Amino acid sequence: MVVNFESGDLLAECVRSVVADTSAGPVDLVVVDNGSADGSVARARAVVPGLRVVSAPGNVGYARAANLGAAVTAAPVVAVLNPDLVVRPGTAAVLVHRFDAEPTLGAVGPRVRDPDGSDYPSARSLPSIPVAVGHGLLGLWWATNPFTARYRQLDADPDRARPVDWVSGAAIWLRRSVLDAVGGWDERYFMYVEDVDLCWRIRTAGFGVAYEPAGEVVHVQGAVTRRRPYRMILEHHRSAWRFAKRRLRGARRVLLPLAAVYFAIRAVLAMAAHAVGATRGGGRDHSGDGAG
Repeated sequence: MVVNFESGDLLAECVRSVVADTSAGPVDLVVVDNGSADGSVARARAVVPGLRVVSAPGNVGYARAANLGAAVTAAPVVAVLNPDLVVRPGTAAVLVHRFDAEPTLGAVGPRVRDPDGSDYPSARSLPSIPVAVGHGLLGLWWATNPFTARYRQLDADPDRARPVDWVSGAAIWLRRSVLDAVGGWDERYFMYVEDVDLCWRIRTAGFGVAYEPAGEVVHVQGAVTRRRPYRMILEHHRSAWRFAKRRLRGARRVLLPLAAVYFAIRAVLAMAAHAVGATRGGGRDHSGDGAG
C-alpha cells in the first residue's frame, strides 16, 4: 500500500513503479489518501487506471492510514510505502523471498537511496539513553559524530544484509500474521517514530527485523513534510516522547521528567537549526530525524 498526503506528481511515479514490479506476482495495490486536495490521486489514477483508493476521514496520520490499507488487503506480506519513492524492479521478489526463507522474520526493509544515488541509513539501532541524547544534540550540526554513527549504523556495509533493530517505515515489508499479532501500527503516533515502535514490538514478540540491500527504492526525503517543517519538528518530538514513555519501564520511569525536558529543549534547538539553514538557503531538514 502507499500512504498519500498531497504528494503531487510523486504519487503517480510511485504507483507506476509498484505495479510495474510483478517479480513476486500480481500486485494488490491500495493507495490510502489522507484527505489530499492537490490532485495527486487523480494523477495517479490516470497512470494506473482502476487504482484502488481508500479515502481516510481527513489527515489521520501515517499509522492509522497504514492500518486502513492493511484492513482492505489479504496478502500474506504487506508493504507500506511513502508516496515520494520509486521501487526498483525485482525488489518485491527479493523481500518476499526473505519471509519464505525465514519463518520468524516479521519485517524487512530494502536499501534506500537518495536521488543522487547515495545511501540513506534506513536500517538502524535502538539507541541506549546516552547514545540517544548524544545523537539528538550533536546530530543537529555534526552528522557524523560517534553517537549518530552508532545509531544510524554508518559503519555498516550497505551491501550486506543483516538483522537490525528497526527499518524505516518509508518502505517496509511486513508479515501480515506478525503485524496482526502485535496489534498493527499504533495509531497514537500521528507521524514519525511509529516505525521504531512497530519494529520494537515485533522484536519484543520474538520475531526478527532485517535489512535487505538486494531490494532497493529511491526516496525523495521529506518531499511532503518539508512544506510544514516546524509542525513536523513538533510532531517528531511528540512521537519520540510517546515512545520513551512506552520503552522506559520499571525503575527507569523515574527518568521520564528528564526525558520530557530533553525533548522540549531538543525541539527548540531543531527549530533553530532549521531556521539557520533556511536563512542560509540550504542546510539539513531537521523535521524528521534525530530525536533518538
